[in-house]
Amino acid sequence: MSVPSDIEIAQAAPLTPIIEIAGKLGLTEDDLELYGKYKAKVHPDVVQKFKDRPQGKYIDVTAITPTPLGEGKTTTTVGLVQAMGSVLGKNVMACIRQPSMGPTFNIKGGAAGGGYSQIIPMEDFNLHLTGDIHAITVAHNLVAAALDTRIYHESRQSDVGLEKAGLTRLDIDPETITWNRVVDVCDRMLRQIDVGLGDAERLMKDGSPSPIFPRRTGYDISVASEIMAILALSTSLKDMRERLGRVVIGLDKKGNPVNLEQMGIAGAVTVLMRDALMPNLMQTLEGQPAFVHAGPFANIAHGQSSIVADQIALKVADYVVTESGFGADIGMEKFFGIKCRYSGLIPNCVVLVATVRALKMHGGGPAVTPGKPLDEAYTKENLPLLEAGLPNLGRHIRNACKYGIPVVVAVNGFTGDTDAEMEMARAYAVSQGAEDAVKSTHWAEGGQGAVELAEAVVAACKKPGNFKFLYPLEWPIKQKIEHIAREIYDAGSVSYEPLAEEQITNYERAGFGNLPICMAKTHLSFTPDPNIKGAPSGFDVPVREVRASVGAGFIYPLLGKMSTMPGMATRAAYMNIDIDVETGKIKGLF
Repeated sequence: MSVPSDIEIAQAAPLTPIIEIAGKLGLTEDDLELYGKYKAKVHPDVVQKFKDRPQGKYIDVTAITPTPLGEGKTTTTVGLVQAMGSVLGKNVMACIRQPSMGPTFNIKGGAAGGGYSQIIPMEDFNLHLTGDIHAITVAHNLVAAALDTRIYHESRQSDVGLEKAGLTRLDIDPETITWNRVVDVCDRMLRQIDVGLGDAERLMKDGSPSPIFPRRTGYDISVASEIMAILALSTSLKDMRERLGRVVIGLDKKGNPVNLEQMGIAGAVTVLMRDALMPNLMQTLEGQPAFVHAGPFANIAHGQSSIVADQIALKVADYVVTESGFGADIGMEKFFGIKCRYSGLIPNCVVLVATVRALKMHGGGPAVTPGKPLDEAYTKENLPLLEAGLPNLGRHIRNACKYGIPVVVAVNGFTGDTDAEMEMARAYAVSQGAEDAVKSTHWAEGGQGAVELAEAVVAACKKPGNFKFLYPLEWPIKQKIEHIAREIYDAGSVSYEPLAEEQITNYERAGFGNLPICMAKTHLSFTPDPNIKGAPSGFDVPVREVRASVGAGFIYPLLGKMSTMPGMATRAAYMNIDIDVETGKIKGLF
């Protein structure tokens, strides 16, 4: 019997009108901006409507170090919500990120969950949704255009001429500009480009060359934009406006930071982002409400859905399940260190997703490659290989426990996993400090397959927590970087390239040293080398560059080779995607 594809499952599911989904939460049509029958935006000020309600329980779903295929965090998030809602009868809501269309049309696929644990309509979720990423793209590129335009006009006019136009000379140093352009497509050819070439040979009226200076820049993927990070971390329209004004695009020729407020563009960018601040309301396959909002990259940025969505959800639901991008060494660490700092929200439980497949990979199993069949080491019982990979799970559990939050391990079940393998993983997790560890089959069975997990999470949420941050913000930048490297990665040392040393000095001199750290590294290893699996110790962490997202509010060191613009695969997912022109139904979208 063939298993239906994710899109076939999603398209076969009955959809509840979004007005009815909103009604379950106590929201009325006046609280919504409708986008058709099955999705809507929710006004952020509804949080005031429910200000006297007690806060719901807050659950973060994270994972062990994944294979390149991913281990099912979103699927687990949705399955857990379905089990808590449709089986246990809890008032529960999911809060997850909106996916980039770059990976959707490339090889990773979408991020609506999978199997019988999905957000629907799946096509809307994975494609344009309500246009938030398009708003970010336009706002970001408006800044890029304004930046080059400012340099151009300052080169043509005297201070008096600028003053007549109501401007003060910023004297931006083109060599220090950190603001690329963005597009929501994986396109390695745009990583480096030259701009300003079109006017290089033009002459002015007096016959002199046009004063425009070609410069080297590039494109990032839209979800790596600092504006996306700001959307995810803003707590209100006022907060977003202030953060956008603080965005630093480079330095002037005296070495002083230049921000969007000085450029006079922060207001226009906020106007473009106003509607994007409203979370998008959707539903699970089993009719539970879900906010889908913001989607910052989890390696370059902090990889979390929005604070605004969580704030509303925690007032209208008794349990809110959100997720952190990639493994716990990246996503969970940034969830606690960045998102929780700015939101003031404290989680009640961490759900750590593990798979037998990933643990075998960490035990020394063959390479796992997207698009290629799994080696039989992953499809047949192999207890010694599994046992060798368990330390990766153990380190992630111990790291979560350092924050004083109860941990529940969800062992995401696949067809080839045996009872002996599942029991080995479960018993080991409990021995390492997890409150509980359970097998979950939500992909195949929906909410019914995650009932045991839901019961374990509800029980964990009743336990007292003792949440604490990993480091104080007052520490110098290097001390914070090195503490994360030692405590979370178990590194032995941190080394800095000369450029990184210079950037750290400049940021601290500019007053940015008290920002939290957002480590940008591979998600496929505790180390900066994606090929090193398991739970290595004592390695060096090379910091080649350090950048500042001052508006978003974090410093991000680049560890090893990190790209802000992915490339397209040889056979990308877009080759399978088409539309039935008779019915209008999308085909091949996973």
